[in-house]
Amino acid sequence: MLTPPEHQDIVVVGASGDLAARKLIPALYNLFLEGALPEVCTIIGAAIQDWDRESFVAHAHDAVASFSRTSLEESQFREFAKHLAFVPLAEHGGMDAVRAACDAPKRLIYLAIPPGAIMPVVHELAQARLVEGTSLVIEKPFGFDLASAKELNRTIEAVFPREQIYRIDHYLGKETVQNLLVFRFGNALFERIWNRDSIHHVEITVGEALGVEHRGAFYESVGALRDIVQNHLLQVVSLVAMEPPAAFTAESMFYEQYKVFRAMEPLDPSRVIRGQYGPGVTGGEKVPGYREEPGVARDSRTETYIAGTLHVDTWRWAGVPFYIRTGKRLARQDSRVVIVFKDVPLNVFRGTEVEEVKKNFVTIRLQPHEGISLAFSAKLPGPSIQIDPVTMDFSYARAFKGTPPEAYERLLHDALVHDHTLFIATDIVERAWEVVQGVIDNPSPVIPYPAGSWGPEEANAMMPSGHWHMEESEE
Repeated sequence: MLTPPEHQDIVVVGASGDLAARKLIPALYNLFLEGALPEVCTIIGAAIQDWDRESFVAHAHDAVASFSRTSLEESQFREFAKHLAFVPLAEHGGMDAVRAACDAPKRLIYLAIPPGAIMPVVHELAQARLVEGTSLVIEKPFGFDLASAKELNRTIEAVFPREQIYRIDHYLGKETVQNLLVFRFGNALFERIWNRDSIHHVEITVGEALGVEHRGAFYESVGALRDIVQNHLLQVVSLVAMEPPAAFTAESMFYEQYKVFRAMEPLDPSRVIRGQYGPGVTGGEKVPGYREEPGVARDSRTETYIAGTLHVDTWRWAGVPFYIRTGKRLARQDSRVVIVFKDVPLNVFRGTEVEEVKKNFVTIRLQPHEGISLAFSAKLPGPSIQIDPVTMDFSYARAFKGTPPEAYERLLHDALVHDHTLFIATDIVERAWEVVQGVIDNPSPVIPYPAGSWGPEEANAMMPSGHWHMEESEE
């Protein structure tokens, strides 16, 4: 049960945008239902829209109806709506009106705005005397490359103290990502074999069935490397590879994650596969190729798929490759971590029908079928020795009779109670850019792949078995 935070207001800058509608407003609604918002607070939407309060309430109603993980209850929404207010922003400025709308001496300000708008808005917040008492939440991507990330960090930290800044990566708020830590550090059985002595390689996939749709112009300037690899994927790598923290606190987590980031070898551009989806079929429907999407250049070289091999040079992980990939318009939405263990040292069944004993592996499913499974070998019934892989499976939905809370619910609440544990520190942001900077500077050609596939065939060639484990079975 989440406890109500101290009295403070909540300001969403960019309240008319896609992020606010799909994630932030539904998350705030669900926190309200759980009694996990401040008992007294005003939720202030701020945007360059000629709206009044009633328009914002209607926008929030549509957002909850369309995207909330819980069903919209009209009576409950009416109570939630009593907390809503709206402030129209001018093209430049308007933060004085935001300050006037705040009732509490403290506030959380969420910048749900494009990266290029962050620095001007930070200066406007300072001019409006909205620094003291503010917890500032910033969305990724944190910069465009290493140089811009450093400039962004310098600019923000010249205005806001580090302890008031919350860089959000929603992947760290997912229940199953946090469950990865419990799986490792709460079970001696697995932590004892979580190292180079037992593990052959690690596979991490963030697969999306959707394309860029109405985000084409934005995606053209970002691509899969900046959108997913530099943040989500590298963060998951750090959780898989980190040493046990002294405690589940922001300081201890940062210390262990940062050691992993320091030990990461920068990605080798010559060993990175970049792809771009073309026309194809997903969900039984024909869909356009990336270059046919609105806002996308007809000769675009932006990648919608990327795969590479990452190495973490520590005593625990030396010699163990981390294969990472992400893509849009893949065969299905499926994000997972697969820990593939080494072969048995000797096939004692040689001379029978068993020519090889397949590797054991653990799969942590991040979405959409959240859970963990262990694949191991078992004998088929019958007089002869025949072995097949079988699976022991934990399903979040079956075990806990429901779907996990949305990541933004957890992270918004953490920011409201000033808990930095699941947020990204300055040093990690900049080191993550260092890991991918070589690929930004020397990008390989993009390889076309049909929408509805698993990406370029070339990505399978980097795998020891010639394929990625998620393609072996459907959920």
